[in-house]
Amino acid sequence: MRLRATPKALALRLDGGESAEDIARLTLPEGLPLEVEVAGPVPQEVVEALLALGRPLTLVPARSHKGLGTLVVSKTLRAGERVEHPGTVVVLGDVNPGAEVVAGGDVIVVGKLRGLAHAGAGGDEERFIFALSLGAKQLRIGPHLAQAPEGEAGEGPELARVVEGRIVVEPWARRRSPPTPPRSA
Repeated sequence: MRLRATPKALALRLDGGESAEDIARLTLPEGLPLEVEVAGPVPQEVVEALLALGRPLTLVPARSHKGLGTLVVSKTLRAGERVEHPGTVVVLGDVNPGAEVVAGGDVIVVGKLRGLAHAGAGGDEERFIFALSLGAKQLRIGPHLAQAPEGEAGEGPELARVVEGRIVVEPWARRRSPPTPPRSA
């Protein structure tokens, strides 16, 4: 739990480990409304304790994970290995079948991606997956899931992203040259 003052309100961040007693012990200056950011699971007793403070209360969404940094993995991931990070993950090597990369941000593979990749694991469908060779059987971006069609593999670097509610894979060269139709993942 963190409390800070802003010009218009008191900003309170709940991480999920707070109790109703923690809320009751807060010493708050008079006159400012309370802005509560919920970043973790909060029991009903904590919500009731917040309401019992008798202040105007606004719930705000948790801040995004954009500031969580980038994890660089300098090796090939073998079957059974899993890398999970709340920010972006860059793999300097291959992601073999049976290996998994799960990122709250983007997934970038400087090598062959043949294992599972999940970008935007917290639900952010604005994220992408990039690989020098994209041969994964399954891709996930935010809440979206795509299975690769049998026998269809792209050549060269590719980018997977969500377009109109589905994952599309397009050649990286498309971003610098005349358009090529994207392939479905």
